[in-house]
Formats: sequence, structure tokens, C-alpha cells
Amino acid sequence: MSTTRPIRQPGPDHPITIEPHKEPVTVRAGDHVIAVTDQALVLREANYPPVYYLPRGDARMDLLARSATTSWCPYKGEASYFSIPSLGARGVDAVWTYEHPSAPVARIADHLAFYPDRVSIENERP
Repeated sequence: MSTTRPIRQPGPDHPITIEPHKEPVTVRAGDHVIAVTDQALVLREANYPPVYYLPRGDARMDLLARSATTSWCPYKGEASYFSIPSLGARGVDAVWTYEHPSAPVARIADHLAFYPDRVSIENERP
């Protein structure tokens, strides 16, 4: 994570909460099950839609390819990306992760998030 970029603290004007998700979550990319977990976290940030963060240990990392893409969130830090090669162009940078997130969101370290318009995210096991 870059030390030259300031990290903002969540607060009343930009709340962030992280809670365990109470149901199993399955992520599918086409015919492939990418992840199945009962340890998902739900991150709610300001007015954005909730995002599921799934432990890497519950994902088929062999179906993902690390991308050179990064992005910056002033509340969470630097995000790294993975692509899902089986989805072709649609799978490019379809997965993101905060490998060294800021302290307020440290719980999402070693977790993956998926763009819901590129994969199917289900709340039940296959």
C-alpha cells in the first residue's frame, strides 16, 4: 500500500460496516464454481450496494489469474485484481482484493470480492 496517499476514516458522513454473512455464498462464472463459503463477510459502505468478501481459502484460485491492475480507495487502500480467464473479455479484472487494507477494514484482508454483473453470486450451496 502506498504511504503517500492519505487514508480517510469511516464516519457518519461515510460509514463502513463489516459483518459476517449468515448464509452460505456460492460464486459461479459460467459453468465453473469459483468459490463456496459459509464465512463470507458483507461490507456496507455509505450508499453503495453491499459487497460480499469471500475468504481466498474458499476460492478456486487456480481458476483466477492475477492482473496488473490496481486501484485506490481512500477508505480501504490499494486494491489488486484477478481475472477469470474462462469468461474471456468479460472476466478481465472481475475480482478484486485488498491485500493490505487500512486498519478500519482490516477484516477484509485475504478476501476476494466479485463484480456481480460478471459472475453469479448465490446465497446457497451448489
